[in-house]
Amino acid sequence: MQQLNDLIQEARRTGMSDQEGEVDRIMTICNACRYCEGFCAVFPAMTRRLQFNKADINYLANLCHNCGACLHSCQYAPPNEFAVNVPQAMAAVRQETYVEYAWPKSFGRLYKNNGVIVALACSLALAFFLWLSTALRENSNVTLNGNFYAVFPHNVLVLIFGAVFSFSMLALGIGFYNFWRNISKTGASIAAIGESAHDALTMKYLDGGHGQGCNNEDDGFTLWRKRFHHFTFYGFMLCFASTSVATLYHYVLKLDAPYAFNSLPVILGTVGGLGLLIGPIGLLFLNLRRNPLHGDARQKPMDRAFILLLFLISLSGLFLLVLRESALMSYLLIIHLGFVMGLFLTMPYGKFAHGIYRMAALLKNAVEKRQPSTLKLGSD
Repeated sequence: MQQLNDLIQEARRTGMSDQEGEVDRIMTICNACRYCEGFCAVFPAMTRRLQFNKADINYLANLCHNCGACLHSCQYAPPNEFAVNVPQAMAAVRQETYVEYAWPKSFGRLYKNNGVIVALACSLALAFFLWLSTALRENSNVTLNGNFYAVFPHNVLVLIFGAVFSFSMLALGIGFYNFWRNISKTGASIAAIGESAHDALTMKYLDGGHGQGCNNEDDGFTLWRKRFHHFTFYGFMLCFASTSVATLYHYVLKLDAPYAFNSLPVILGTVGGLGLLIGPIGLLFLNLRRNPLHGDARQKPMDRAFILLLFLISLSGLFLLVLRESALMSYLLIIHLGFVMGLFLTMPYGKFAHGIYRMAALLKNAVEKRQPSTLKLGSD
């Protein structure tokens, strides 16, 4: 009988990686225990299944927000012989999904050495903008007066960043589509889309499932991880809104930069920049103190490179704003644009992608919650 069970388990895991097989093992144990059923969305989603195929495992891994609550509540966690560690197993599979669903697929391997890739991309981008500024201003006597476009013409920046940003959005969009097509066979209702958007924007499942927050270095709860994520996300969105409003000013209202300190683009950018200082500093502090059992140690370079890049973008942007009338403006602009280009170049193949796949998983969760159970157990 044991041999038959082993053969069944082996057949179920055909086509799975070792990391996916580990999640299958752990979820099978968790599905028998169900002590954590009232925690985050992963465990209710788990109970809707009796077996876990590759698509299920990829879905559950991205639905996990790595809050750590289940690890500290589990009676089978290490050093128990069952060694149930949901956050760590899910984190390992998450990175595999980023590689598997990346577009172009051959670029997926960039995830594995992302810290080095980010550093290289930023270095090359800085060198490129330094060279470009020299080439454009070689015979120019234009006075800067805080005007960024005296260093780089507006149309040149639009062409460069427009091309890179468009490619990044295309790559992320195709990755989202490939992932969604694999984990879900049905469409999404307006109600499901609304619920998943709410869960994503509020970062609902970073509260540990009980509202008291995540675990970090120990079994104590803290809401700071959720708060720092909010600072980071909404800081980024405010900076994006600043750029969007400035685009409207330029093309619709025919107002050219530089804009006054009390103008909407500058206010949005300043508030967003402060958020992108506070959030990444806090997340890096928590990351350095995080319990090693909470995640996959191999992903720390990717996590920290992304956090540091966001911080440097914000810091250089705020310095650029304050010192835009000084002789340092052109150098600060080159540094700032280099970091921004580094983010755009690595966006589809770095930590930024985790938000895209997590939104797809949250949408899948909202969809299947509205579907009738197919297990037909008990009174179902």
